[in-house]
Amino acid sequence: MSDDTKAASPNRRDFLKTTMVGAVGAVILNDALVADAAPSPTAVELEEISVVALQQGMTAGHFTSRSVVEKYLARINAIDKHGPTLNAVIELNPDALAIADSLDNERRAGKVRGPLHGIPVLIKDNIATSDKMQTTAGSLALVGSKPPKDSAVAARLREVGAVILGKTNLSEWANFRSSHATSGWSGRGGLTLCPYALDRNPSGSSSGSGVAVAASLCAVAVGSETDGSIVSPSSNNGIVGIKPTVGLVSRTGIIPISHTQDTAGPMARTVADAAALLSALAGTDASDQATNDASAHIEKDYTKFLDLNGLRGARIGVVRKYAGYSDAVDHLFAEAIAAIKSAGAEIIDPVEIPTLGKFDDAETEVLLFEFKADLNAYLAALSESPVRTLKDVIAFNEKNRDREMPYFGQELFLQAEKKGPLTSPEYLKALEQCGRMSRAEGTDAVMDKNHLDALIAPTNGPAWVTDLLNGDHFTGSSTTLAAVAGYPNINVPMGDVHGMPVGISFFGRKWSEPKLISLAYAYEQATKLRKAPRFLPTIKFGS
Repeated sequence: MSDDTKAASPNRRDFLKTTMVGAVGAVILNDALVADAAPSPTAVELEEISVVALQQGMTAGHFTSRSVVEKYLARINAIDKHGPTLNAVIELNPDALAIADSLDNERRAGKVRGPLHGIPVLIKDNIATSDKMQTTAGSLALVGSKPPKDSAVAARLREVGAVILGKTNLSEWANFRSSHATSGWSGRGGLTLCPYALDRNPSGSSSGSGVAVAASLCAVAVGSETDGSIVSPSSNNGIVGIKPTVGLVSRTGIIPISHTQDTAGPMARTVADAAALLSALAGTDASDQATNDASAHIEKDYTKFLDLNGLRGARIGVVRKYAGYSDAVDHLFAEAIAAIKSAGAEIIDPVEIPTLGKFDDAETEVLLFEFKADLNAYLAALSESPVRTLKDVIAFNEKNRDREMPYFGQELFLQAEKKGPLTSPEYLKALEQCGRMSRAEGTDAVMDKNHLDALIAPTNGPAWVTDLLNGDHFTGSSTTLAAVAGYPNINVPMGDVHGMPVGISFFGRKWSEPKLISLAYAYEQATKLRKAPRFLPTIKFGS
C-alpha cells in the first residue's frame, strides 16, 4: 500500500462502523422501538469483545441476543462478503435470528442456560447440523447430503444456549486431499484470506474458524484437528486455539479423517473465552467410543483454571527440536521463555525427545487407512447423499475437475482408496509405532524423566504468501507430537513478525487441559501479545 493510498483510506474502525450501520441500521433501529425491547447495541464495539462482556451486557439489559446476532451478521456482510472480503464464512444460518429471539424470551422468563446463552458461535463446515445448513467439508460432492441428526458438538451448543450463526470455510476435506494443497481453499467455499495481510495464508484446515475469530465475525468458533488444524490457523491468525485430548469432545457427526487423531476444539481471542467454549463442548457420548474414559476427566467449568499465578512453580520443558527454522520466530520464542521464567516457572532447556521425526511416515500410513474406513462409514450413515464411498468422491472430483481440482489434485484420496481394512498388518504396525513413539517413548517419557508440567515450542512460522500454483510453504511446526499421541495442545499468541502473528504451543499429557489452561492463561496475561488485524493488502516491511 502506497503512502498516498494509505492516507486516502478511511480509518478501519470508522469504516466498519459505517458499513455495519448502513447494512442493518434500519433493522436494529426498528428492533429498539419494540415495547420492552433492550436497547440496540449500536454503541457496543464488537471488535475484540469477550464472551463475558457479551453475557454481562445481555444480563444487564444493555442489548439482546438478537441485536448482537444482527451486529455480527452486519459485520460479516461488511468485511467477510465485502470490503476486505475475507471469505471465512461459507454459509449463514437462516434460523439464527429466530434462535436468538427464542433465547431472549427464555432470558426474560428468568431462564439462562449458562455462560454461552445467546452467544453467537460459528462452526466449521465439517461439523454436521440437522437444519437448513449444509455440511460438506467444503466439497461440492457433499452438497445436498443430509446427516441423520445434529453432530454431538452442534447438539451441545444448542443445549447450552449458543446461537449457531453459520458454518466456516475450511481447507477442503480438512486438508486431506492433496499433499500440494493450498490451505483455506475449498471447491465449495473458495479461498479464505488472512486478515493481517490478505495475500498471506490463514493456514488450515480450520481456516475460516481462525479468520472469523480474529476478525471478530463471531464471539467464538469451533474448529477441528487431526494434526495442526486448530493450533496452526490459531497461530497464523493471532488467536487462542485448544486442541483437546482425543475423547474429551465427541466426534459423532464430524466428517472424519482419523478416529485415532480427530477432535473438535475451541478457537477464541482469549484463553478465557476458549475455556468457556471447551466447557460447553466437553462430554461423553455413547456413540463415540473415544469418550468412554473421559468421564473421570471432564470438568464442568474449565474457566476455574484461569490462574494469573499459574506459571509459578511450574516445570516447563523446551522442545528445541521444534525450533530453529526461523531467526525471527526463535527471537520471539526466547522472549516467551523469559516471560514464562519471570512469571515463576522453572525452565528445563532443552528436553530431548529422541523419537521426534521417526514416526511421521507411520502417521501418514495410519491416516490413509483410517480415512478410507472412517469416511466410508460416515457417508454410508447419511440420510441422503450423492456420494456413499470414498470411491464415489474420487469419481465426482474427476468428473468435476474444473471446479474441484483447478489448483491441486487428489493423490491422498487415491492412496487411501488402495488401502485395505483396519485389520491389515501394515496398519496395525504403523498404529503401534505411532502410539509407542508419541506417548510412552515420547511425551510421557520426557515428562516423567524431567518431572514436567508441560512442554513448549513455537507452534509454527508466520503466514506464508498464498500460492495456488505450488501449494503451501510451511517452514516448520510443532503440532505432530501432541496430534499423534492424541494429547492436548494450546496455542497462545507469542508476538508477530512484520505484523504477522506467531503462536507458542503448550502441550502435555493426556487429560491435562486444566494444567495447560492455567499455564496458557498466566502466560497470556503476563504478555498480552494479541493484536487485532488491520486487513492490509500485503506486508509493508519496515513499517
